[in-house]
Amino acid sequence: MENKEINRINKQFRELNNRHNNIYQFVILYYNYIISKHDYGTGEEVSMIEAHTITYIEENPGTTVSDLAKYWNRTKAALSQTVSKLEKKGYIKKEKSKDNKTTFHLYVTDKGLELSEAHKLYDTIDISKTMGQLKEKCSDQDIESFFKVIEEYIVLINNDFK
Repeated sequence: MENKEINRINKQFRELNNRHNNIYQFVILYYNYIISKHDYGTGEEVSMIEAHTITYIEENPGTTVSDLAKYWNRTKAALSQTVSKLEKKGYIKKEKSKDNKTTFHLYVTDKGLELSEAHKLYDTIDISKTMGQLKEKCSDQDIESFFKVIEEYIVLINNDFK
């Protein structure tokens, strides 16, 4: 390659990379937020993944690890670990399927129901607060466009894994 071509590619790379660094930073920050522990109002700390898993089970009683893995786009092994943690903490219970002895249906316990309800309230307040803060800097159209782009990005990434 000629020097001129290398310079053009380097310039283009820097421009694209600088713009995408915001995405990388957002993803890393949000991932760290997702895995960190929070008290959703019950006095116990759980991760966002655990809270959302409990809420999914509460809203879909009898769901399975396979259902969760498909819904969250994660492996069954990863969801099995999360489910085992939640069961040990007393948030959910497993019931063996009558049709298939290797399948377990998942249900929240009273403790899990309490956490799910607290989580829904916490997220409703937190998301409303976040949206209010975003609206101080961004228009409604900007925010809607952001969510549209995220939806399309999810499709692109999912297609990369097929």
